Parts: sequence; C-alpha cells; structure tokens
Amino acid sequence: MKYLLRPLFFLSILTLTGCLDENTRDSLDEQQVYTSAKDVYVNAVATLYNHIGGDKDSEGLQGTYRGVYDHNTFTTDEAIIPVRGGDWYDGGFWMDLYTHNWAVDSKPLYDTWKYLYKVIVFCNDALATIDKYKQLLTDEQYKAYRAEVRAIRALYYYYLMDMFGNIPLVTTVSESTENAEQTGRPEVYKFIVKELQDAAPLLSTGHSNLVGTDYGRVTRSVANFLLAKLMLNGEVYSDADWTDNQQPKGTRIYFAVDGQQMNIWQACRHYCDKVSSDGFTLTTDYPSNFYVHNETSPENIFVIPVDKHLYKNQFQYLFRSRHYAHGDALGTGAENGACATVSTVNTFGYGTNNVDKRYAYNLYSDTVRVDGNTVLLENGKPLIYMPLAVEMNLTYSPYIKTAGARMAKYEVDRTGYNDGKNPNNDIVLFRYADVLLMKAEAAVRNGGNGNTEMNLVRSRSGMGNRTATLDNILAERLMELMWEGWRRNDLIRFNRFHQSYDLRTAPTTEADRHTIVFPIPSRALALNEKLKQNKGYKAQP
Repeated sequence: MKYLLRPLFFLSILTLTGCLDENTRDSLDEQQVYTSAKDVYVNAVATLYNHIGGDKDSEGLQGTYRGVYDHNTFTTDEAIIPVRGGDWYDGGFWMDLYTHNWAVDSKPLYDTWKYLYKVIVFCNDALATIDKYKQLLTDEQYKAYRAEVRAIRALYYYYLMDMFGNIPLVTTVSESTENAEQTGRPEVYKFIVKELQDAAPLLSTGHSNLVGTDYGRVTRSVANFLLAKLMLNGEVYSDADWTDNQQPKGTRIYFAVDGQQMNIWQACRHYCDKVSSDGFTLTTDYPSNFYVHNETSPENIFVIPVDKHLYKNQFQYLFRSRHYAHGDALGTGAENGACATVSTVNTFGYGTNNVDKRYAYNLYSDTVRVDGNTVLLENGKPLIYMPLAVEMNLTYSPYIKTAGARMAKYEVDRTGYNDGKNPNNDIVLFRYADVLLMKAEAAVRNGGNGNTEMNLVRSRSGMGNRTATLDNILAERLMELMWEGWRRNDLIRFNRFHQSYDLRTAPTTEADRHTIVFPIPSRALALNEKLKQNKGYKAQP
C-alpha cells in the first residue's frame, strides 16, 4: 500500500476563499498538538504535501483543470482544446489560452495565483511553528525540518516567478500578500536559487517516488533537479525587462555553486550530475514510468502520489481527452476534449515511414481499439481519431468529435474511481529523461556537445542518433516530455513562445514578448495597491 506522511491531528487546511493569510489552526489547543518532534514534523511539515495535488479547479501542480498545468500546456504548440460545436467553448477560455488572449480579470488565472500563494503562506506559518517549538527538536531535526519547508516554498515560488515574473516575496508570518512590495523577477530568481542551495544539503537523500518515508517529499534530488531547471532558464529569469529585447547572455550569468563560480550552463550540468549521482537512471521501458503502479520507476524523481483509496488527488487529463465511446469501452468516463496539435504529430513523424516510437506511447491515433476490439460510435462506425484534422473551431468540420490525436501517456486504471479521474497512477512531475535533455542543452548553449545525453534518451525508445542541435533538442523535448507540462517553459527559453506556430498567428502586439509572463490578476492588484501590472497588459480590464 502506498504511504505518504499525513497529519496525525485534523488541523484544518481549508481552501482559500478570502485573505491569503488565513489561520490554518482550528480550535484544538496547540499545546495538545505539539508535544514531540514527530508532532512538529507531521503537523507543520508533512501537512504541506496535501496541496501538491488536488481535486478542484486550479488546485494542485498537476491533475486538475485551469491551473498551473493548463496554463503551461494549452498556451503552446503542443496541445489544444478545440471548440467542438456546443462543447468546449466555455466562454472562449480554451481558445484564449491557445491564442494568448488571456485577460487580467481571468478567474482561473487568479485562482492559480491564489493557490500558489496559499501554500507559500502555509510554509511561512510552518517555519514559525518550527521556531516556536524548537525546544522539542534536536539541532539536526530543527535544521532539517526548516530546510524541507524552505525547499517546498522555493518550489512554489518557482512556479509563481516562472508564470508571473515580478511578484510579492513574502517570507514571514508577519508579512501579508496584500501589502507586500513587488519584487523584480531577477531578485526572486536569486532568492529561489539561494533557498534551494541552502536547503539541499539538509534534505533527505532518499528517492521521493519510492514508497516509504520519503514518498512524495521534496528530497535532495528534487531540489537538485529544480536547481538545474533554474539554471537552464537563467537567461529568462535574470531579465528584468523581457520586453526590451536585451536578454542577458548565459555565459555571463554566474552563480556560486559548491565553492566554485559557474556560469548557468555549467551550473545546470553540475546539478544534473548531482541527480545522476543520487542513483536515478533511465528505465528500459518508457511506458513503465506512467503505469498504474509506477512507484518503482528508477526514472521518476518527483511525483504526486495518487491512490484512489487514500488520497483526494485526481488525475483528470485522460478523462478530458478521450472520445465518449472510447471512455465507455474502457469502463470510464470521457469528455472528448484535449488533443495534440498538427505540428506536434508532424514532429513525431506521423504519416511518414519514420514515426517516432514514442508517438504510440503518448497518443491515441487512427482506429481505436480496446482489448483488441474496434471501438464503435453510436452509428456503428469505427471510432477513428484524425490527427491532421484539428482546427481551433471544429463546429463545421466533419470531424467535429474525432479530430485530433488524444492523450495516451498514462496507463488506464480500469479500476479507477470517479469515471477514472481517481486512478492509482502517480502523476510524474520531474523525470530523469529531462535531466539528460537539460544537460545536453546546457552543453550546446555553452559551446559544447550534447550528443551523448540526448541520444541516451532517444536510444531508450529505439530511435536512431541525432546531432544535438538546439532545434533537435527542442523537438526531442516535445516527443519525450509530451503531456508533462514543460512546453511553455521550453518555448520561452527558445524564444518561440510569442511567435506564430501551428494554428496560432501571433499578433504584432506580441512582438515585444510581453506574453512570456501572464498578467498579474486584477483581483490581486485590487487587494494590493503596491503591485504594478506586467508590461504589455492593462492594469484593469
């Protein structure tokens, strides 16, 4: 049975509905709760992991709708949720994501902002609690507990800084998100790096994806992965004004790393090597990383634990993508929505004699079969997904319900609850294949050769070698990491997010690259008059 540390006492961690600095304690006397080091850990530290996943819109880092994942996936050339007649218009939300027409008064965007800050506020409260009950802890416990909370908080600041750029940096319980000063992105970036560098040596060395005491936790390898990601995107994050076409060069951005001065490309490779030293490797079987029981993968570095018997965490993306008849054949539900774009299936080589083998692992395509039987539509005809028939609005298309290759990355849990939205597959957030691709890219950007690392990833899936050019690496990241939530991050780093691609024609107003960050939500601006809107967006709708 899967096991994740949970609170021993029912300290209420409620959905944030008002002020982000809500009190997380209920009426139970604290003196009854905190009587030992175990109490401090479980109630101050372990309870934070309740928020990594979710079951409500905009809650959780992955698994639900209209949150971090959707804003990082459906704003890109990777995937789309087209309008299918009366389905999936939703006030234009999904098309606005794809066309970068997001509004400052977007409720999902504000709910995502609110969710990320909610966990940060809880982290600050946890640090104060650890300090308050320091007498119950050994010096080693005190440092380790604080380090873990700081690393969790850094993870959430990473997502906020990546998505919104200039943000309030709140680090104590005495500060409020409603009166905090706005901190520039480069300063937030340096803060996150320093927090992780300080915390990493004190974190557990165990593997977070393996069932046991480290399961689902932010361990040292999780911190090192995130540090590698921060270094790889250092040119973007060090840029104080991303609209002036004056981005700093990575060879000139230096950090102190383990007693040495390294530019960000060198530092990225250094942190990638640290993850390798922690014992992570590529599994020989790509699909096994996403099996119903994927807890023993040697490749998955950080996951959201999902167990239909134990946790509320949901994984809704397979449900959202499959055609209704497909879901019925599997004994689950379906919403017939999300699909790959035409440019994505072309990158995989669909329709050619050299289709990448990962296409079939990631996508349902063409005639659909379940248990060897062809899935039939209500009219008795076979269900055939049409990968090349995707349009932004399919209302008048003969393929209104069948256009697009669908998500197939995760093995279907045929015993999942809630129409399959509560399966047993852990949701993969960080994976070792990404480490190798980051290392390859950092080498190329620093004037070196990344062939070895990139081709390790390719050969695992039975594909031939390629030269690790930046264009090939970007394509490789799409094929390897399809549906894993990294595409927006990648396109921005490759200076392509603001450009035209696939079905999206970029307006001339996007030439200044202002859309590489989202607008500060208007509700957040209204609550904190010290905040300024990001360049290129109007302060109010």
